[in-house]
Amino acid sequence: MKYCENILETIGHTPLVKLHRVTAELPCTVLAKVEFFNPGNSIKDRMAIKMVEEAEKQGLLKPGGTIIEGTSGNTGMGLALAAVIKGYKCIFTTTDKQSKEKVDILKAVGAEVIVCPTNVLPEDPKSYYSVSRRLSKEVPNSFYVNQYDNLANRDAHYEQTGPEIWEQTDGKVTHLVVATGTGGTITGTGRYLKEKNPAIQVWAIDSYGSLLKKFHETGELDMNEVYPYITEGIGEDFVPQNYDMSVIDHFEKVTDKDGAVMARRIAKEEGIFVGYSAGSAIAGLQQLKSRLKPEDVVVVVFHDHGSRYVGKVYNDQWMMERGFLDVKTVKDIVNSRRNLPLVTIAPEETVSGAIAKMKKFDIEHLPVTANGEYIGAISEGGLFSKLIDQPELKEAPVKAVMHKTFPLVSMDTPIEKLTMYINKENGAVLTQDESGNAHIVTKYDIIQALGS
Repeated sequence: MKYCENILETIGHTPLVKLHRVTAELPCTVLAKVEFFNPGNSIKDRMAIKMVEEAEKQGLLKPGGTIIEGTSGNTGMGLALAAVIKGYKCIFTTTDKQSKEKVDILKAVGAEVIVCPTNVLPEDPKSYYSVSRRLSKEVPNSFYVNQYDNLANRDAHYEQTGPEIWEQTDGKVTHLVVATGTGGTITGTGRYLKEKNPAIQVWAIDSYGSLLKKFHETGELDMNEVYPYITEGIGEDFVPQNYDMSVIDHFEKVTDKDGAVMARRIAKEEGIFVGYSAGSAIAGLQQLKSRLKPEDVVVVVFHDHGSRYVGKVYNDQWMMERGFLDVKTVKDIVNSRRNLPLVTIAPEETVSGAIAKMKKFDIEHLPVTANGEYIGAISEGGLFSKLIDQPELKEAPVKAVMHKTFPLVSMDTPIEKLTMYINKENGAVLTQDESGNAHIVTKYDIIQALGS
C-alpha cells in the first residue's frame, strides 16, 4: 500500500505549470511553481516544518511546548499543522492588514491568534513582532520561531525548492521570480540555483511601502521608504537576517492595484486560484518584459491559494472601494442617464393604457405598483405575444397579464453580475439611489454601458 504516515509527508514536490494568457505579451516561457499544492496551501509549509525540526534537534522545543510566532497567516498554517501532528500548542500574532480568512483558518487548526495593528514600527510594543517576542518570554516552555531571522527558513528552500525547480526544468531555468517578504524563499532557492548555474537571474518583487528595494540597491535602511500598503505577504519595513542580497540580481516594485488585478486575471485566465503575491509576481515580471528573450525559461513562485483572499482581492466590493476594479456598476448606468422619474402603472389600469405609456415615454418595461409597493411588471415583448393570441386583452386590467416584479439590486452591483437577473424571461432590474429614488436598468442600458 502507498500512503503517507501523516499530512507533513505531503509537503513539497509541487508542480510547475506553464502560463499562457497572462504572459502572452512576454517573449519567453513562463512556468509557475504552484505552491498551494502543499497541505497548508502555501510554500510556508516547507520552512515551517524545517524550523520546528531544527528547534527540536537543538532542544529549543520540548514535548508539550508552545510554538509562538508573528505571521501574515501562511507560516502560521504550516506551524499549526506541525503542531497538530507533533502535539504542540500554538500562539500566533498577526496584523489587522491580513484577511479574515487567514485568521479563521489558523483558529480552525487549533491556534490562538492575536491581531495587532499594522501601522506601527517593528519595535513598537504593539507590533506583531514585539508582541510575539514578549509572549515567548512570558509563556512557559515556549519556542519563538522568528521566521525572519531563523536561517532554517532559507535552508528549507535551499534543500527543497531549489533542487525541485532545477530538476523539473532539466536545468534550463534562466530566471527565478519571487514576491519576497522574509527572504527565505528567494535566498535559499536562488542560492541553490546559482550554485548550479551562476548565470541564472534572481528577481525579487517588492511592494511600494517596503524598504527592501532601496536597501538592495544602496545598502541604506531608509525609513522614508516605509508607509502602509495593502499587498499581503511581501515587502518589509526592516531587513530580515534570512536575506543574502548578493543572491538577488534585481528588485522590482509593484503597486497594490496591479498585484490584486493580476491575481484575479490569473484565476480567470489560467484557472489557477492564486493569492495576492502571485499577482504581484506576474505584474512585476511584465514590468521587466524588455529584459527577457525568447529562449528564457522563467520560474515564478506562486506562494499560496486564493481562498485566503476571498474577502479581499476576490471581493468586488473590496476592490471597488480601493479603486482597484475598473468595472461599471448600476450606479454608473443611472448617473449616465437623464434624471427622469421612474414610469410605473397601477394594476387596475388597462393594457391599452400601458401600451400608450410605453409609446409616450419610449420605454419597453413598466413596473406595476400598488400602495407604493412593486407587485409585478409588464414588458413590450411579453404583451406582444399575448396580444397576438388574444387581441381582446387590450381592455383587460394590467394585473391580468403582468408577470412577477423586476428584481431589486443595489446601486454598487457590477454590470457583469446583472446577468444573474436579466435573462430571456426578465428584461430589467430595479434599483434605488441614496435619496430613495427608484430607477430601472434594462438589457439595452447594459449593452450601451458595455459598449462605451
